[in-house]
Amino acid sequence: MSKSSAHWWTRTRRHSRLTAAAASALVIALVTVGILVWTSPSIPGTAASAIAQLRSSLAARHSDAETIRLKNQIAALEAKLTVTEAGAASNKEQLAAMTAKAMAATSKLSALEAQTTAAAAARASAAAAAAARGSLTPTRTTPKPTHTTPPPAPITAPTLAALTRPSSRYFGMYTEQAPFNWATYDATASAIGEQPNVVGYFGGWDQTFRADAVQRAWKRGTLPILTWESRPIKAGNDEVTAPDYQLSDILAGNYDSYLRSYAKAIVANGLPMGIRFDHEMNGVWYPWVEDDGHGNSINGNSAGQYVQVWKHVHDIFQAEGANKYVFWIWSPNIVNNLPSAHQSLDYLKSLYPGDAYVDWVGLSGYLRPAYKPDNDFSFRYTFQKSLDELRALTSKPIFLSEIGASETGGHKATWITSLFNGLADPANSDIIGFAWFNMAVTTYVEGQRTTNDWRIDSRSDTLASFVAGIHLAGNGFALKPTS
Repeated sequence: MSKSSAHWWTRTRRHSRLTAAAASALVIALVTVGILVWTSPSIPGTAASAIAQLRSSLAARHSDAETIRLKNQIAALEAKLTVTEAGAASNKEQLAAMTAKAMAATSKLSALEAQTTAAAAARASAAAAAAARGSLTPTRTTPKPTHTTPPPAPITAPTLAALTRPSSRYFGMYTEQAPFNWATYDATASAIGEQPNVVGYFGGWDQTFRADAVQRAWKRGTLPILTWESRPIKAGNDEVTAPDYQLSDILAGNYDSYLRSYAKAIVANGLPMGIRFDHEMNGVWYPWVEDDGHGNSINGNSAGQYVQVWKHVHDIFQAEGANKYVFWIWSPNIVNNLPSAHQSLDYLKSLYPGDAYVDWVGLSGYLRPAYKPDNDFSFRYTFQKSLDELRALTSKPIFLSEIGASETGGHKATWITSLFNGLADPANSDIIGFAWFNMAVTTYVEGQRTTNDWRIDSRSDTLASFVAGIHLAGNGFALKPTS
């Protein structure tokens, strides 16, 4: 550095070095104060103290150009400090206001949380109490609309007295599945154009009471009549031996528990029905028959036991209250084709339990091959002798409880016409109706396999005869049309 390089405000080189050092210190101090002022507005007191120290340091200096410049910087810093102090005061007030608002909001939030906690605790307590009572308090939500199914209407039926003494005749049918399935039953009814008012079905002593059969019948206003056989339901018609179902076993009480349970179930069901118990007892083809017409026992049975069994079963039903819902149908077979010993009135009398135990008397009668030479295929030939014997026994109403006609020989339509003409005869006004066996059955007749088509609509001419007969004026039917 040359001599001429000395600053203009220094008198000597030594003074110049001292002045430069002092200036450097002041510059550093000013920078520090500037930083405090510009970057730390929240600490104006510190900045003011630093500026005061600078001013004191400069007070002793000569008023040279550098000093003047530094003083100007100090003045600017003081102005900035004033602004900063004012801003700090304003910020302090704003901060205080915001702090107060935050504290108030915090207080409200705490109160709301306390209320929410208390409400939740109350709901939990109420739910626990409701659960202890076995029910839950419903929530305050708007329920969604639901589609509820109305309860089924109660099943109703006429009184037993009205059923046993009807004002018009009954027309019933047996089909393979009714009353558990009505398809065939309804199809035949539609073909006839009239709705039957009786449904017949079979049951065995290996079955419990079928309440659904009675209910399904009465749901459509149809009288159910059960043919109740004291043997297993699947036994064949040609099986006359059933060692577990001898009449003596029934009389010994072996089936009393079953009978009482059956009767109680009828009472619980509460709907009326007919029972055709151990039918065709004057024949020779069922295990409840006493003898074969030639002095030989069938199934170990003895004379007089059939009536005793009938009364025994009836009495159990009476004791259980079931006879409030049951009417009893005593139904022998027509006598035409029976062994001669079984055709007499005396033999029929020996099998009759008495009027106190019977509500209706019935008959099973078919136009069945093989035909005898004197058969003229008429109502009279088929039923008259048997009707005469029934009327000699009792004045109870007569129900043709199982009838039909085979297509074999081509006489079916003629026989049906005669049937309805016979029913229209005032002499037969005590016949309160019939039930038609509407099935096709394959059996053995005199050793030969034969199919008998008993159905009403087996042929067009057969159906036409039946339709004409059921609508015959004066025949006493008051059925509902099917359409």
